[in-house]
Amino acid sequence: MNAGVFESTRAELLRAAGLPLSELMSRALSVKLRKRGERFSLCTIMNVKSGRCSEDCAFCAQSSRHRTGAPVYPLRSVDEILREAEAAKRAGSGRFSIVASGRGPQTAEIDAYCRIVQAVSEKVGIPVCASLGIADAGVLQSLRDAGLARYHHNLETSPCFYPKICSSHGFYERVSTIQAARAVGLEVCSGGIIGLGETREDRIGLAAALASLDVASVPLNILVPIPGTRLCGVPPVPPEEILRTVALFRLALPEKAIRMAGGREGMRDLQAVPFLAGADAMLIGGYLTVRGREVQEDLRLVEEVRGIWLASFM
Repeated sequence: MNAGVFESTRAELLRAAGLPLSELMSRALSVKLRKRGERFSLCTIMNVKSGRCSEDCAFCAQSSRHRTGAPVYPLRSVDEILREAEAAKRAGSGRFSIVASGRGPQTAEIDAYCRIVQAVSEKVGIPVCASLGIADAGVLQSLRDAGLARYHHNLETSPCFYPKICSSHGFYERVSTIQAARAVGLEVCSGGIIGLGETREDRIGLAAALASLDVASVPLNILVPIPGTRLCGVPPVPPEEILRTVALFRLALPEKAIRMAGGREGMRDLQAVPFLAGADAMLIGGYLTVRGREVQEDLRLVEEVRGIWLASFM
C-alpha cells in the first residue's frame, strides 16, 4: 500500500466523519456528480464453486469451520455458466463475475477457469470478472490472457480489525493479490463488509487502504449474520451509520465506482438513499449464499435514482 496516501486519506476522513449526516451526504453526492456524472453501473456474480473453504473468515457461510447448511458443489460446467452470463447481460448487467470458494485457485483448476473466462468473453460478449481468492502473478496473467477484465478480492475490513475476522491468512496477503493483479494489467474490484463489529475508525481505515491501492470498483456489503457463523449474533449497523460510511468512501475514492452489494436489502424502504450519499453502482441478481431482490425491482430503483441525480444537476 502507499503509506502516504493511506495516512493523508485517513486524516481527511477522520475530519469529515464528524459532520452532520445531511452535510456529509450532500458533500459526497456533489463529489459523485462532479467526478462521475450520472454514471450507474450494474454487475452480476455467479457462485461457480461452493462450500468447503479451508479459510476461517468469521462471516462466511462457505467456510468448512462453520456449520451453516450452505450449498456445496464442484465447479459448474461451462454451459451452465454461459447461460447465467447471458441472463445477466439480458438483465442489463455491464459485467459478469465468476466466484469460487477456497483460499485460491488450485493448479488443476487454472485451465478450467481460463476456459470459462474465454468462453464467456467470446460467446456472450460481456466483460468478465473473477473472484477466486489469493492468487499470484502467474495465475493472474493466465486469466488476463484468457480475456479476464477485472479481478475481485475484498480487503473486508481495516488492517487493525482484520485479525479479529480471519486468522488463516493475513490482511497483507490480500493486498499482495491486489497488487499482483494490477501489475499484470487487470483492473481490481475490492471492498469490504460493514457490520462485522468494527468501529467507524475501522471503516475509515478500510477506505484509506483501498484509496492507497487505487482500485477501480469498491463493493460495500452490509453483513447478513448467517446462523452457524461466528458473527451470527452481531447486532445490525444503524442505517445512519451505513449512509455515513458510503459518503466517507465516496470522499476517499472520488473517481471510483462505489457499489452497493450484499445485505443492502436490509435497508428496506431506504434502498435508494445510499445513492444520495455517493454510491453509484450495484450488484444485482443475488449473492453467493443469500438471495437478492428481483432484478426488475432493482432496475426500477436505478431509474428512480437517476431521476433524483438529474434533478440535483438542475
